[in-house]
Amino acid sequence: MEIRDPVHGNIHILDQEVPIIRAEFFQRLRNIKQLGLSEYIFPGATHTRFIHSIGVMSVGERAFNKLFEKVGGEDHQSIQRLRETFKLACLLHDVGHAPLSHSTESVMPQLSALKIPQEFLRGKDLLADRQATHEDYTIKSIADSSLASSFKQVEETYGVDRRCMADLIVGQTARPEYFTLQGVNYFPLLHQLISSELDCDRMDYLLRDSYFCGVSYGNFDLDWLLDNLEVCIEADRAFLGISERAVVTFDDFLLSRYHMFVMVYFHYRSVCLEQLLLKYFKTSPGEYAIPSDIEQYVEHDDHYLMKVLRNSRNTYAAAIVKNNIPAKIYESFNDKQMATLEKIQNFLSQENIDFIRCSSSGRLSKYYSESQSQKQYKMKVVRKLVGQKTKNYFNIEEATDLFQKFSKSHAVNRLHCEIEQLPHALQMKILQMADS
Repeated sequence: MEIRDPVHGNIHILDQEVPIIRAEFFQRLRNIKQLGLSEYIFPGATHTRFIHSIGVMSVGERAFNKLFEKVGGEDHQSIQRLRETFKLACLLHDVGHAPLSHSTESVMPQLSALKIPQEFLRGKDLLADRQATHEDYTIKSIADSSLASSFKQVEETYGVDRRCMADLIVGQTARPEYFTLQGVNYFPLLHQLISSELDCDRMDYLLRDSYFCGVSYGNFDLDWLLDNLEVCIEADRAFLGISERAVVTFDDFLLSRYHMFVMVYFHYRSVCLEQLLLKYFKTSPGEYAIPSDIEQYVEHDDHYLMKVLRNSRNTYAAAIVKNNIPAKIYESFNDKQMATLEKIQNFLSQENIDFIRCSSSGRLSKYYSESQSQKQYKMKVVRKLVGQKTKNYFNIEEATDLFQKFSKSHAVNRLHCEIEQLPHALQMKILQMADS
């Protein structure tokens, strides 16, 4: 099968992969938009998790082929098994995403209700319960659902173990031998290509989101980055690296992410719409909830949720459907402005005026914070000296400080309220505080 993608061109799908793509679990992603409510601001941003996931698999295959072109020797069958396992982990990394992207995770059940097999839970999740996330639904879908029947052909042809797909997404495995070739464990490297500072997910969504939003902020040199990927082996474990000559391109990649965050992902209207959705969930508890039964979860997509919102009598639900957000009355970029924002917020609270506060800090962490696996599996930079056969490795933060810099920068806070509906005296008071 061949898919024509506006971002990556023709993407070839193996016959054995077709049943997975046609499975109801994966087809659900056709009805979940990649950027949730952002289409209300960028009308072209109607692209879905479905085509994004296929794009990630395409980028992943290119990355795998580059990194493993000199690995394996005569062990062709093991290489095929690893390639297919990794490709499918890329394809299914978002299969558990909830309606409207991240916006609905607040109404997910407790993790314990999903009954995920214990081998896929981290230590802390074995000790204490917490609210489930879309990653948990992804693992449940792969490891313990009716989706399993669609893996029959890849299991028979390539010897793929779907538990190992889940391991690559989780970032830990009890089966290191599955990922070991010629005495080298490639699990760290393959997981980094799934989730790291330079992973296939981000390499696809930056280009894709930029294209469909009609902006240029997310563009970077994908071909050069892929051509300069390196295998770095330390203590019989393989890690992801890039050639030193590609560090500037990696910086450009980070800048692209930062600019997309500022101009698209933290656009004031889409963030405010998400906050309205959270207020809807709080003020109409139980009107919409995500089921813990993974088979029922298949029915939940953007259309399902929007139908609930359209039928609701909740004022916040009506505002979302009509794309009617309260006015932005103040925005802070520094400590002085932040003090003013706090003053206005306190006044609104004292006067019992409904308001929405949006902060970039929590959203920045979603795009820039290091996960536990990123701390454990460090990306490397490879230095090749003329006349020397050996390669020198060092951690990426020694070559660029942009990752750390952007993770703490650009703190933005905003206040919204229906100021035009307030008495004139209150409007003037708020405006005076904002101008002070």
